[in-house]
Amino acid sequence: MTAVFPGLDPAGYTPHALHSSERMWPETNCYVDLWIEVLAAQGLSPEAMLGFTLIQEFEGDQFTFFKVPLEDLESLYDIRVTELAIFDRVETHVEEQIRRGRLCLVEMDSYFMPDTQGVGYRQEHGKTTVGINRLDVAGRSMDYFHNGGFFRVGGQDFQGVFQLDQPEDALPFLPYTEFAKFPERQTSSAHQREIAAALLRRHFARRPLKNPIADFATVFPAQVEAIAERPFGYFHKYAFNTLRQFGANFELLASHLIWLDADAHESAIAEALKISENAKTVQFQLARAIARKKFDPLACALDPAVAAWDRLMDDLGSRLI
Repeated sequence: MTAVFPGLDPAGYTPHALHSSERMWPETNCYVDLWIEVLAAQGLSPEAMLGFTLIQEFEGDQFTFFKVPLEDLESLYDIRVTELAIFDRVETHVEEQIRRGRLCLVEMDSYFMPDTQGVGYRQEHGKTTVGINRLDVAGRSMDYFHNGGFFRVGGQDFQGVFQLDQPEDALPFLPYTEFAKFPERQTSSAHQREIAAALLRRHFARRPLKNPIADFATVFPAQVEAIAERPFGYFHKYAFNTLRQFGANFELLASHLIWLDADAHESAIAEALKISENAKTVQFQLARAIARKKFDPLACALDPAVAAWDRLMDDLGSRLI
């Protein structure tokens, strides 16, 4: 087998609707975005997996980098994911797993990925996760899932992502790698809906005991004031790990509830979208505050999201408990 999903071609690939440019957050984070596209490529519903968004916390300097629990993937889709030991060249391991029909998820350097043009490509080194669908080591070419799409890398960039041009005495390339084993028969839509509803109740029981956006709001102005003393590029890292993480998280929760039962969850959907929209608005306010060195307006900027989180949890609690 030369590709896990042989029919895919980056040239004609259409991303899933969860990555539509019309959404508030067309991309979320590399891991969740990757799984959205991998599931969609198999004709599965990625919306089914998104109940875990209820458990996002504020961690003091960032919001939880939300990732679908591997046990949820197995329960919903019978897809089994585990770590792949790297003791030989990475591409050797990946080739073997592709032959077995398994998708490898490898942490690589976005500096060499053309799909990050204008953000990281050939500008800044950064860790990101890709899902390798096709690998041609001799031809220096790879097709991969990354963020909200499906792409191809080749030539010198291929050399870079696998660190093939490093001197012999360089540190070995030992990225964290997972591999996904797919079932012979896909689970049914009815199964996915039944399990998704059960997982939503389970994750609701694991939700934060305190409002995480309220916790963030208490430190937000001071954190921004400190950021203003650093190079402006740091703003993007901070915004990604705070406002974007919880904004995208709750937009995905809204999509999950719409998929489950839009009528039953109408109020909760509206509150989740208010959180997402407020995060987007505050991200623009954050940029202005840093540019102008005026931070007082940020003290109450998150109030709409704080209130919406409380109403969201109250509404879901009345239905799920």
